[in-house]
Amino acid sequence: QKTHLKSICLQYQLYLLLNSHFFCLLKNEMGLIIFFLCAYVPKTAAGHCKWAEVLKDLEQIKTSKDIDVSLYTANTDEDVKCQEPVIRCFFLEMKVILQECRIKNCSKTQDVLNICKNGNASLEKNKLNSTTSAKCKECEEYDEKNFTEFIQSFVKVIQKECK
Repeated sequence: QKTHLKSICLQYQLYLLLNSHFFCLLKNEMGLIIFFLCAYVPKTAAGHCKWAEVLKDLEQIKTSKDIDVSLYTANTDEDVKCQEPVIRCFFLEMKVILQECRIKNCSKTQDVLNICKNGNASLEKNKLNSTTSAKCKECEEYDEKNFTEFIQSFVKVIQKECK
């Protein structure tokens, strides 16, 4: 949700700029060049890792003492072909954490909710570059680990995806 709002603000600023000053420039070659540069720059600036907001929120919750659950934790060294199911597994388990936070009214509930929203939005918009192989494990086939180990593994998987 944070990423989406930044994109809207940037697009609105671009609109205001074009509306007030640059429409008259579109009549010549230099104006067209400026227009295309302005349209292209926001896309390259936003070209950072699509999981950046998720990583920030994971850093926020990793030290939480309110969350005490055992979670299915995918291996960080899974086959590249299994990357999408691994990430989906982590986000499924985040829903468990979200429920735990809501029950216990923990201080990090909003951060957990942000991870779920941003993660699910990224998964839906941008399918990962992997095909689900028959040899990929189901989420429930992984070992259960405590919250701290789960978050550490989740961060490693997301960082690997950002490289």
